[in-house]
Amino acid sequence: MMHAIDISQLEMMTSGDAALAVEALGIFRQSAELWSRLLDPLADAEQWADAAHGIKGAARSIGAMALGDACESAEKLGRSGMASRVEAAVAISAVKDELGQALEAMAHVEHQLVMRRTFDGVLAG
Repeated sequence: MMHAIDISQLEMMTSGDAALAVEALGIFRQSAELWSRLLDPLADAEQWADAAHGIKGAARSIGAMALGDACESAEKLGRSGMASRVEAAVAISAVKDELGQALEAMAHVEHQLVMRRTFDGVLAG
């Protein structure tokens, strides 16, 4: 089973600084909340493709690779100009599902990082 957060990616991006990782996860959560409001299959495809793009880069930077991949698929679909409402809804639903899993894993990782103050023994759960 693939974990929602790749701890080694998060550790690499924060140079092993647990406090910085906690800060990065918090920033990701805030930006994901903003972008996720734009993930509406009834909106213009450009809007939800932009939102998926915004979440994609942030997700990959913290190690949420499956979320990044779901965002990439949704973004490509939105940018294709060929997405039906059903296809848009399916792609956006996949992004939202992965986002939920990533946020749940992040809460677990954040707790461990705060308690341990190190990456040693931190698992995505």
